[in-house]
Amino acid sequence: MNIEEYILLHSDAEPEYLAKVNRATHLKLINPRMCSGHLQGRVLSMFCHMIKPKRVLELGTLTGYSALCMAEALPEDAVLHTIECDEELEDFILQNFAGSDHGYKIKLHIGDALTEIKKLDEIFDLVFIDADKREYLAYYEAILPKLIAGGFILADNTLWDGKVLKAVDSNDKQTIEIMKFNDFVAKDSRVEKVMLPLRDGLTIIRKR
Repeated sequence: MNIEEYILLHSDAEPEYLAKVNRATHLKLINPRMCSGHLQGRVLSMFCHMIKPKRVLELGTLTGYSALCMAEALPEDAVLHTIECDEELEDFILQNFAGSDHGYKIKLHIGDALTEIKKLDEIFDLVFIDADKREYLAYYEAILPKLIAGGFILADNTLWDGKVLKAVDSNDKQTIEIMKFNDFVAKDSRVEKVMLPLRDGLTIIRKR
């Protein structure tokens, strides 16, 4: 037994409908490890229980697993906007939302995240960033004005499989941009922040 298995044994079980989404993701996608999965899903749900946001934005839906984890913990009158760039996943995502009692809280947007963010006339309590790593800093600057004071940003993959500690190839744009994002946020006085070694790195950012 490894440490993650031990952690999962001592955390809430994965809801059955999410286990089905996880299995279907592994069957359908070439790179299913991009799915948040059981541990991170329970963390996202717990954060939503703690923060009690009414307006949530997610960048990077994939197959809807993380959106569903957050939706289950949201109040009945809350809305979660999630943006996915891959239009071929739309039907699969909507099918997964339909399989949950909480799917009605979620509004799916298909398109480029930066373009879709501009269209949203909302002020958010919580934002989860898990889209194109090359655009993390651009996402951050686009959403910060749309975040309430005291609101939270959760940025996923900020340790990027440990590549942030290694010499970086000049062609490795994803790692380079993740490192730029991490360095920028660390020095940004507009926010408080803490990076957690959860899964592939999760940075919690609170707007002052």
